[in-house]
Amino acid sequence: MPSSHDHRHGQFCHRTRREFFWEAGASFTGLALSGLLDQGFFARHGYAAGQGGATDTPFANPLAAKPPHFAPKAKSVIFLFMYGGPSQVDTFDYKPKLYGLDGQTIEVKTKGRGGEKSQGRVVGPKWKFKQYGQCGKWVSDLFPHIATHVDDIAFIHSMTADSPIHGSAMLQMNSGKIQSGAPCLGSWVNYGLGSVNENMPGFVVMLDPTGGPISGAKNWSSGYMPATYQGTLLRSKGSPILDLAPPDDMPLEAQRTMLDALREANTAHLLSRGDNSELAARIASYELAWKMQEHAPEAVDLASETEETKTLYGLENPRTADFGRRCLLARRLVERGVRFVQLYSGGAHNDDNWDAHSDMEKNHNFHAGNTDQPVAALLTDLKRSGLLDSTLVIWGGEFGRQPTAEYAEGTGRDHNSFGFTMWMAGGGIKGGVSVGETDELGSAAISPGPGHGNGDKPGFHVKSLHATVLHQLGFDPNRLSYFFGGLDQKLVGVEHVEPIREVLA
Repeated sequence: MPSSHDHRHGQFCHRTRREFFWEAGASFTGLALSGLLDQGFFARHGYAAGQGGATDTPFANPLAAKPPHFAPKAKSVIFLFMYGGPSQVDTFDYKPKLYGLDGQTIEVKTKGRGGEKSQGRVVGPKWKFKQYGQCGKWVSDLFPHIATHVDDIAFIHSMTADSPIHGSAMLQMNSGKIQSGAPCLGSWVNYGLGSVNENMPGFVVMLDPTGGPISGAKNWSSGYMPATYQGTLLRSKGSPILDLAPPDDMPLEAQRTMLDALREANTAHLLSRGDNSELAARIASYELAWKMQEHAPEAVDLASETEETKTLYGLENPRTADFGRRCLLARRLVERGVRFVQLYSGGAHNDDNWDAHSDMEKNHNFHAGNTDQPVAALLTDLKRSGLLDSTLVIWGGEFGRQPTAEYAEGTGRDHNSFGFTMWMAGGGIKGGVSVGETDELGSAAISPGPGHGNGDKPGFHVKSLHATVLHQLGFDPNRLSYFFGGLDQKLVGVEHVEPIREVLA
């Protein structure tokens, strides 16, 4: 398939239909935005429905899967987001030299919430490290359960990002850009893979019980894509989605009749308005909500799970019950065809997330204690059911922590976007490997060399992580695009970005 960059815009025969209608101002592209409008709708109104693709026609069903560029290794993604920035040197990036430097002021370049500094007071690691698995991976005592899975995990020790500030770093980890307005990773996955289960959303987000992260819904927004690709918030207890249940005084038959009438009226209005993604998405959301009334409650009902499985996830322990329930729900959702599930550990306030500026021990003991067993249980459960082969699991935050403190006193650490750790497992990822490296203090990436989405700087950029996710799902990250604002927009941006091939099985 030729790239859209090969199209010579001076000749109509070399333009895509989408580009022609956009340039002509035809305003028909809104018809491609409704996941509800089926083949019958297009036939009734005289339009031909396309098949979709990385350069799909303006009349394609937006929820249809795009033709993959090559055979995929994964079918779904579970992103375990540790909001606030877990410390790499206290978790998975073993730096023995730091123990002896504890309390000393050293020369080290840092940039975080405390601004740019050339020196700082070292905070030595507060936990011991041990070697685990056949690969001999060093893991701190914070994660004794996850440590037993190191032979299934690929650790990326030299991740870098462009911002050391939570809001913009969160947006970049989720959307590839530090400004709001771009579709997030889950939306790109939903757009590329299409919907498997018409009764459930393709992209689900489960927040920490203490609240959502900074910037809120921008982190699961579909940006300039149709709203049908945005994340759906799912609660792990009670009604899975607020206001999902119909009123007690409205029988299902009456509700169906009302929705049909509303659909006809909205469809006629949509045709008269042309490009209106919000209206098209609203039509689709009504139909999806109708179907979810029956299917979403079943997805979050754990009654059919064995007691052994509930114990595995730590549901009987108040410390692990909430995150354990959400991890178990993530497995149930990917079983039911949900493409992208994102779980947040950490809420809006510093005391409720991994942002350890003052007391590293208290903060990380609390959050690791809440999540270690559930995350390990998720890996165990996916592996024994065979789902790990087709499910890509990602663990990490928006950045890491400095080896030095922000404050004159205390054991906290400042933000670090120069070099931090994330890990991946399943979905065609090679287990038992560690790639990339930070310096002996863990303050900045030193390998691999320049490139890897990182320009002239060492390390793996967030773009490389995103490219790896798309690659495992069967898409060339440099070809999967969405036409908006006169350009073929891409998750990884305009420069060519390679996946992290060292972690590919």
